[in-house]
Amino acid sequence: MKITRWMLLATIIFTLFILTAFSKSEKRIETAAPSSNSPFAMAVTNEGKPIDGGVLRVAMVKDEPFQGIFSWELYEDGYDADLMSWASNSLFETDENFMITNEGIASLYVDQKNNKVTVTIREGVKWSDGQPLKIEDVILPYHIIGHKDYPGVRYNSEFQNIIGAKEYHEGKAKTISGIRKVDDFTIEISFKQLSPSIFYGGDGLWTYAAPSHQIGNIPVDQLLQSDAVRKNPVTLGAFKVEKIVPGESVQYVKNEHYWKGEPKLDGVLVKVVPSSSVSVAIGTGKYDIIQHFNATKMPEIEGYDNITILGRPELFYSYLGFKVGKYDYQKNTVVTDLDGSKMGDVNLRKAMAYALDIEQVSEVLYNGLRVRANSLIPPVFESFYDKSLKGYVYDPEKAKEILDKAGYKDVDGDGFREDPKGKKLEIKLASMSGDSVQEEITAYYLQNWRDVGLNVTLSTGRLIEFNSFYDMVKADHPEIDVFMGAWGTGTNPSPSGLYGASDQYNFSRYTSDLLEKTIQNIDSPSAFDKYYRANQFKIFQKHIEEVATTVPMQFRYEIYPINKRVKNYSIDYKNPTELHEIELMAKEPFKSKKKK
Repeated sequence: MKITRWMLLATIIFTLFILTAFSKSEKRIETAAPSSNSPFAMAVTNEGKPIDGGVLRVAMVKDEPFQGIFSWELYEDGYDADLMSWASNSLFETDENFMITNEGIASLYVDQKNNKVTVTIREGVKWSDGQPLKIEDVILPYHIIGHKDYPGVRYNSEFQNIIGAKEYHEGKAKTISGIRKVDDFTIEISFKQLSPSIFYGGDGLWTYAAPSHQIGNIPVDQLLQSDAVRKNPVTLGAFKVEKIVPGESVQYVKNEHYWKGEPKLDGVLVKVVPSSSVSVAIGTGKYDIIQHFNATKMPEIEGYDNITILGRPELFYSYLGFKVGKYDYQKNTVVTDLDGSKMGDVNLRKAMAYALDIEQVSEVLYNGLRVRANSLIPPVFESFYDKSLKGYVYDPEKAKEILDKAGYKDVDGDGFREDPKGKKLEIKLASMSGDSVQEEITAYYLQNWRDVGLNVTLSTGRLIEFNSFYDMVKADHPEIDVFMGAWGTGTNPSPSGLYGASDQYNFSRYTSDLLEKTIQNIDSPSAFDKYYRANQFKIFQKHIEEVATTVPMQFRYEIYPINKRVKNYSIDYKNPTELHEIELMAKEPFKSKKKK
């Protein structure tokens, strides 16, 4: 018998009160990827004559304020990236395979033989304040990220591939020797090595400009709190920032200097909307586009006739991370301690992975719009994704067997296993707050672990607000043994920057000679052989599966409810909507005439 949504919800709620065991169906869903045959359209066209101008209303579904770091060099989460995307400083455009083309603000020439690239910017491009884009604006981000006082997370193994970056960071040089200005529109960058990653914006190549006329004289350690980053950023995109209400909203107006032409809209208003009220707001016509809409809310909006629901497989995976070390911020390196950390035993990690009933959560609570992941490479990267990996499919009996053999046994009869030395074992889980279903899901997972005899409790005793969560994870907070995180991978599938020995984003703090070598091989000159590179990706995925320090949980569809006031809109990776071409069909978003 298949478990229904309401049966599972009832069980979870029951668990919240008395924490008893839950007998589940024997039938399981196989590990899979979101189908390329998407149940959603990826583009919509509404008939009728558009109005002149208008303001596009965008809801950002978020249950806490956004950070508001409007700098590509300094931001740390996807919400700020989404806010900046309306006024992007991106230099390059990409094709349907996410590879850099020469159709953007800048073109890229790769000299593979000599490990050099040439970046040339278009003439006549202007910033939103009317100042011309200069080649110094392309050079500046490298000297921000590489600076010894840089407070961000992008001085990593990739960035250190630039010749002279490390010497500059250590104060041994005043500039990065590998970056040379050729003329007023061209720079040449020298790397220690090049790989196919360069064509995806990897290998240390930075793909954004920064306005040197606005921020060039601000000390690097003061940039993060400067007005230029927090209040009045100067940008290159279709829209420019007019007003920021910190943590709540951003009002944009059209950028009359936009290099592709004047936008058809007058502006865009992006507002933070709590998950608890977004469905009602969609039905009553308050917004045109919804970002970060959660699949758990799908039943609440499926009956609305004022929207079209678009969707696509997302460049995303969620994961279960085990803390097995620390990050040495003085030496910029991961320090793995498998023997000394609570989660250092691979048997404990594997048992915890097998104990999670992610399949039922994906099907019942996420309405089939998430599936259990088997890899840290999303399936959309077909050449590199290893579909043969089994992953940690739900198997509580196997989890118990692993724990028994590893010596985790209930010594005192309290229902919880002690560690192999007979000591009490309490495992602290950090989980982010979100909509009401997130609390239910976390409670269900805690019960999954109790069902196999593991005492897993919440770090700080509660779900943790988004910004605080990542602050604690990044700081290797002692209250965190295990955490549930997620990555939007971007268009470059390389694990460099996330799992390397010098990467601050390597939150599990695991490294090994094999892992480090494999990451280097993926982005090595040998990787220009596509078969070699694909094989190195497989080695990476297999190694992470074996050590189980970062266990993939879910792949998902990205859902965009679009109000029928929007004339044309596409989220297709092959043919996305150009922001300056968006048009509206009425002065206000349409309301639904039907109830949900």
